[in-house]
Amino acid sequence: MHNLLYIDGEWTGEALEKLLVHNPATGELISEVPKGGKKEAVAAIEAADDAFKIWSKTTAFERAKLLKRFYELMIENETELAELMTSEMGKPLSEARGEVHYAANYIEWYAEEAKRVYGETIPTHDSNKRLQLWKKPVGVVAAITPWNFPAAMLTRKMGPALAAGCTIVIKPSSETPLTAIKLVQLAEEAGFPKGVINIVIGSSSEIGEALLLDSRVRKVTFTGSTEVGKILMKQGSETIKKLSLELGGHAPIIVLDDADINRAVAGTIASKFRNSGQTCVCGNRIYVQSKIYNKFIDLLTERVRELKVGNGMAEGVNIGPLINKAGVEKVSTHVSDALEKGAQLVYGGKQPSEKGNYYLPTIIKDATNDMLMMNEETFGPVAPIQKFETIDEVVHLANDTPFGLAAYVFTESISNGTRIIEEIDFGIVGWNDGAPSAVQAPFGGLKESGLGREGGHQGMDEFLEMQYVSIGI
Repeated sequence: MHNLLYIDGEWTGEALEKLLVHNPATGELISEVPKGGKKEAVAAIEAADDAFKIWSKTTAFERAKLLKRFYELMIENETELAELMTSEMGKPLSEARGEVHYAANYIEWYAEEAKRVYGETIPTHDSNKRLQLWKKPVGVVAAITPWNFPAAMLTRKMGPALAAGCTIVIKPSSETPLTAIKLVQLAEEAGFPKGVINIVIGSSSEIGEALLLDSRVRKVTFTGSTEVGKILMKQGSETIKKLSLELGGHAPIIVLDDADINRAVAGTIASKFRNSGQTCVCGNRIYVQSKIYNKFIDLLTERVRELKVGNGMAEGVNIGPLINKAGVEKVSTHVSDALEKGAQLVYGGKQPSEKGNYYLPTIIKDATNDMLMMNEETFGPVAPIQKFETIDEVVHLANDTPFGLAAYVFTESISNGTRIIEEIDFGIVGWNDGAPSAVQAPFGGLKESGLGREGGHQGMDEFLEMQYVSIGI
């Protein structure tokens, strides 16, 4: 690997100050990468802007061919990508392998979608006119990605941007830059022309400001916190940029009395404990109807006790480390707050050792609305459970948040499930499904959880402009 910045087809940045990348499981230094800033961001924008003039004129079939080769290279390099991801991010190797395939599938999907961008012929109101709708690539795209899914969150943006005919400047998280660098290296190997793909790592404030204020960048796609998303919206307003924002979540899991309890518990574990609870769509607050409340807690506890905590490289590990010490401290604060306010600790509730950023999978019962973890994303392996009585009550509890990304409903009743889903304000709903994400489906939230959709055919529209043409004949 080059472990450098990639600008205009060149690996560069050897002379820059270095960012240190550590393994969150062991604390060891695993790599150093250049710390770029405004200068490097501007150079990347210039390269992408120049390349756009040529790349946007290539055919969909030419772009699809390169994307297919990129996909093949990702699959061929699955092991290296997965091990790299686990080393810098901490997730269990089995999850990392799954993410590589998930990420590669976005590239394959949009290789096909490149050939499905259709314009329209519009019925005319005048026999001397012909009306059409053309679709064109939006231009230079800035993609700002998070650390928790360093491959999938990138390809979910790269795939449709490149397929649409856009060029791209990537700013990955400084916590996990190595996976992104490797993906760019594979894209280079696939044959993408210079300047089409660029990557700049370093100061978020400097690079972000350069990307948001430069008029040559016409589209910004960001996955991260709502707080940062609001800043990007303000900065992007200076040049009226097109924005896709996949922001924070606070997902409710609703379990009705008539649920298949085994399915509900399995779905809760799949949602809550994947990536050690560090996902924007993981269940953050669990509402269980009173008749099965105790039974659900007993079964969930039994299953959670079987989860193995440890280094993601070790065999059989289900729960890896949190990304850093700050993540551990936030989880500890949320747990302490809940216990001080009357919740009961059922299982976990502490770090298993002083080494590594680990936290035991934790179950808390008798949670109440005034607790931090019932109002904020915990971003850790903590499952707080609150009892409810009626559907009206739980719908109110679920919607009582500024966020609206994902929600989960477990019920065997078609009428109850339909009613709840119609009344809750969330962009993604898993009905008897703890893992609803799929490349062919639109992913995004309502309210303060963001703007736009990624994935599916809808994801292409985010990187296209519509041009209406009236032709006089």
